[in-house]
Amino acid sequence: MIDWISNAFDTLQLLLYENVVQPIVFGLGFGNLLEDAFDATGWLLWGLIQIAVLLLGIGLLERRWPVEPVTDRAAVRTDVVYTLIHRLGLVRLVMFFSIQPLWDGIAGQLRLAGLPTWQIDGLWPGVTDVAWVSFLVYLVVFDFVNYWLHRAQHQFNWWWALHSLHHSQRQMTMWSDNRVHLLDDVLMATVFALLARLIGVEPGQFIAITVITQLHESLQHANARIHFGRWGERLLISPRFHRRHHSIGIGHETNGRGTLGGHNFGVLLPLWDQLFGTADFQHRFDATGVRDQLPEEGGHDYGRGFWRQQWLGLTRLAASFRKVV
Repeated sequence: MIDWISNAFDTLQLLLYENVVQPIVFGLGFGNLLEDAFDATGWLLWGLIQIAVLLLGIGLLERRWPVEPVTDRAAVRTDVVYTLIHRLGLVRLVMFFSIQPLWDGIAGQLRLAGLPTWQIDGLWPGVTDVAWVSFLVYLVVFDFVNYWLHRAQHQFNWWWALHSLHHSQRQMTMWSDNRVHLLDDVLMATVFALLARLIGVEPGQFIAITVITQLHESLQHANARIHFGRWGERLLISPRFHRRHHSIGIGHETNGRGTLGGHNFGVLLPLWDQLFGTADFQHRFDATGVRDQLPEEGGHDYGRGFWRQQWLGLTRLAASFRKVV
């Protein structure tokens, strides 16, 4: 069964590459990048598969058990734009030409400096050399790092200036996961690209980790009144658990109004929130957004469209640095 699925995917990737991607690459005069273009086709195909899962799977859950009626369709359409840009590989394409050389240069300098790499596959010979075991180990390592990076986004004023865009959606849906400032996206992607090189994640494993994480994050943001029960909630992050993270005054505030911090930072596993005291398992589905968006709190503007939101993120970032100075 697995072989059949793998062969079917390879066939689809080849068809998409030969009939769509390759002619475009030749037409743009980038014939020297055909091998990279073939790899990019794989990401594109996985993105199309993810969007199909969103529409045919998670979308059904939203219609069956909605938390709230969607009244701001324009805001949701903007989130759809973010999702298409992110999942169809456009961000990765830009990063390939701008950030990828930097990644390779940093990795090369680390090797020249004698910094050791930790090949997790070799930690327990006979155990981690089993493909699915090493994959699970990598998945847990990535999730652990993701937890702490997410906490950092809520801890430092300059990073929150960017990350707050993600929390500004008042009508959270399955499309809201990718409502992220592009600079924030680049920072996170850089860390995980270097981490993958450092611990020896194979390209295929990296793709699988990314796809699993992204699909689960889409489910977490769904406008769906779903939880996994008393014990399931403590094993895997549910839409209810993550909605608490987006709840006004709860998910991203600690010890008072406007104080950075919050609860439920986990990406896949609530284990880290439980271990480090940031878990909130209250069975509630509160309104989402940022406190300063509320009219009584100043009605702060986070923007209505993609480019406006990106620009306002940069102005908040600049303002955070001015406050430090």
